[in-house]
Amino acid sequence: MAAAGAPDGMEEPGMDTEAETVAAEAPARPLNCVEAEAAAGAAAEDACAARGSPQPAPAQPPGDPAAQASVSNGEDAGGGGAARELVDLKIIWNKTKHDVKFPLDSTGSELKQKIHSITGLPPAMQKVMYKGLVPEDKTLREIKVTSGAKIMVVGSTINDVLAVNTPKDSAQQDAKAEENKKEPLCRQKQHRKVLDKGKPEDVMPSVKGAQERLPTVPLSGMYNKSGGKVRLTFKLEQDQLWIGTKERTEKLPMGSIKNVVSEPIEGHEDYHMMAFQLGPTEASYYWVYWVPTQYVDAIKDTVLGKWQYF
Repeated sequence: MAAAGAPDGMEEPGMDTEAETVAAEAPARPLNCVEAEAAAGAAAEDACAARGSPQPAPAQPPGDPAAQASVSNGEDAGGGGAARELVDLKIIWNKTKHDVKFPLDSTGSELKQKIHSITGLPPAMQKVMYKGLVPEDKTLREIKVTSGAKIMVVGSTINDVLAVNTPKDSAQQDAKAEENKKEPLCRQKQHRKVLDKGKPEDVMPSVKGAQERLPTVPLSGMYNKSGGKVRLTFKLEQDQLWIGTKERTEKLPMGSIKNVVSEPIEGHEDYHMMAFQLGPTEASYYWVYWVPTQYVDAIKDTVLGKWQYF
């Protein structure tokens, strides 16, 4: 007869605890060869699984070249900044033309640097003209330069300056001193007959002690040697001087004019008498009277295309 106890399929309380205690107290049995190989294989699979698990990629440092390259490529793809508007210019110096493209929003000072790179003419020795002298602090857009504009440049290179040697300077100074000993031109008979007519009523006003660039309009109201009215028009785009009278207009290439001389009119020092030498001797002088003094240097520089050293 079976002893009374727990029903079939049910464990009595305390049986699990007793089994765990017996398992803990029982000595570990050595694994046989088959069991050992199975255990080793399981460990190897666990290690492979651990190695094969994806790892998060390390963050790139801020200065990483790859990151910088991507930023640069992004800028290139964006097209960069807007292109500067260019204008076609014809730069004329020493009877040579140079076709260049130049930013319309660049200043006169920057244009001088460009001319220096083309001609070798230092900016400090340049006179750049477009409807008068080009201001260094204004842009080409501000002075209304248009495409195809002709820019006239007057000046001498360093080599030209160095070529002026001391003996030549001394000879010129001696010649000038000799001229100073002569009777002033305005007292000579041939000029006196014109000057005695007095200052023309329609002559342009003068500014004594000032130097100005050429005006945009012809110089008018002056007399020539015969006492007739004469006007001077400076065609910078054509490199010509137009001498106009009532009868006709002479169109002279500036390169054909050998020299320009002038002298203040006695008693009216704010005006000059001026001569353009059209041939090899003084007999070819074309005289103009009552030239406003503020334009005298600008006329010489423009016609002769070089700096005056005496």
